[in-house]
Amino acid sequence: MTVVEMVESAAAHPGAAVPGEFGGASPALSAREVEVLLAWFASDSKDGAAGVLFISAATVATHIARVRAKYAAAGRPARSKTALFVRLLEDGYTSLQDW
Repeated sequence: MTVVEMVESAAAHPGAAVPGEFGGASPALSAREVEVLLAWFASDSKDGAAGVLFISAATVATHIARVRAKYAAAGRPARSKTALFVRLLEDGYTSLQDW
């Protein structure tokens, strides 16, 4: 499944998990991890997300690293910001309608 197909499938079924490119389980993300990721996606930088959330950029980076580790452990690595966004779409943490 291509990235475009994954995004289109997630858009067609908001909130539904879509099988990832690598298969595997969906890791359980905390509400705070999701909040930090969504703020990061909406901003130009970790500093921008940190300012919105009133935390440090290092804390944003720590949350991102932990989420990436969870996805890697589940066999669904997300090495870039775009790949991480796709994973959150696949797992129903956000939808294209939100953006």
